[in-house]
Amino acid sequence: MQRKNLKLLIALIIIVLMVIFTYFYFDKTNDTTGDTTGDTSTGTNFVSDFFNFGVKDKTDGNTNEETPTDISDYTPPENTTEAQKLRLTKVSSMPVAGFTVFMKEIYKDVANPKKTNPSSAEFSSPPAKGGIEGGSKITPTAPATEFVPILRYVAKETGFIYQSAVDKILERKFTNTTIPRVYEASFADKENTVIMRYLKKDGKTIETFTGELPKEVLGADTAEENEITGSFLPENITDMSVSSDTSEIFYLFNFKDGVAGTTAFALGSNKTQVFDSKFTEWLSQWPNSNMITVTTKPASFVSGYMYAIDPNKKDLKKILGGINGLTTLTSPDGNNVLYSNNNLNMSIYNKQTGEYKQLGVRTLSEKCVWGRASDVVYCAVPKYINGSLYPDTWYQGEVSFSDDIWKIYTTDGNGSKILDPLISGEGTSTEEIDGIKLMLDQTENYLFFVNKKDSYLWELRLN
Repeated sequence: MQRKNLKLLIALIIIVLMVIFTYFYFDKTNDTTGDTTGDTSTGTNFVSDFFNFGVKDKTDGNTNEETPTDISDYTPPENTTEAQKLRLTKVSSMPVAGFTVFMKEIYKDVANPKKTNPSSAEFSSPPAKGGIEGGSKITPTAPATEFVPILRYVAKETGFIYQSAVDKILERKFTNTTIPRVYEASFADKENTVIMRYLKKDGKTIETFTGELPKEVLGADTAEENEITGSFLPENITDMSVSSDTSEIFYLFNFKDGVAGTTAFALGSNKTQVFDSKFTEWLSQWPNSNMITVTTKPASFVSGYMYAIDPNKKDLKKILGGINGLTTLTSPDGNNVLYSNNNLNMSIYNKQTGEYKQLGVRTLSEKCVWGRASDVVYCAVPKYINGSLYPDTWYQGEVSFSDDIWKIYTTDGNGSKILDPLISGEGTSTEEIDGIKLMLDQTENYLFFVNKKDSYLWELRLN
């Protein structure tokens, strides 16, 4: 019995010695680590040290998580410089009914204007004997000027007009004439005329107001108290477009048992009827001085047709027909028509050769804009398209897209995605975009569009 107790005592002593040895060994190791890092405030958790089955230390920068693989054909810019070249920026602080971009003359920024442009009171030499007091006077030179792109846009809720430089967004109020709940706005006459369309209080009658904007003075700050003066065009204008040189407008209105199409100067004078039809549902475009196009309003199960009007000869020629869900966009030179069908398949029809060419992307033609040379289009292309009835469900707001921005060369059909707004690169804004009303500036360095989701105005720097 004593021998058994002795064995138990020896075993207990061995266990106690092992525990003491283990404690001092690990305590020494932890003291050394603490001295090295200079941090002695953290103790040791023995449970986590002894039962750490593959859990990585929280201080280790590496993790076991795998980065998701990008399976799209778009690669975001890898360096900051390239990312900033494709910069997506929200322009407006409110929903807009329409916008334009134009070139405006401004004074150049001068680091030291006193030395660059001396005033008439400055002299280059002391008075000469017998000469005019003050000696020879330096003739003052006019400050240098430059032309820069300017955005001008109409607030939906108030009808107030705002503007901002393109390269440096600084929103400034330009007019304070209140026109509530403007549905659609256009600019004409080299952006000196605004055309606003809205419903009257009865909720049925369409009013179209055309107004002359105040002239701006070179070098003067934009005033906020400018008033718009103008007049009203006929009630219930169903569609309107501005000529490519912005000097005239074309509008459609119901007349007797059909519709009439009329051209006029931007403020409504010099009216000339150039079109009439028993069919009343048309959408128009004025791509160049010799061509106005009218396309039947699209529906998924209805064959669409497109015609060209020569406003000088007042004749009508069929361009396209028999295409369900037809939407169209004619090139500036009038030779090519970008169009989509009820599957949103994009194609180009060449009027001169009679050839049809599919572009391999799916979107609506009104989500695109032609380059000035008629050889390239920029389009907002949906990432995903479900099996809805198009374009009906998109017009009715039942479907909303999340778009990428594409650049497509129409000569060979080659195209590339130039921006995913959700992965737009370092230093840029990210947004889910359903792009409409696309427009390029004169130099084609910037692309502008309105987000159909909320009607805010955006710009994308291309170069």
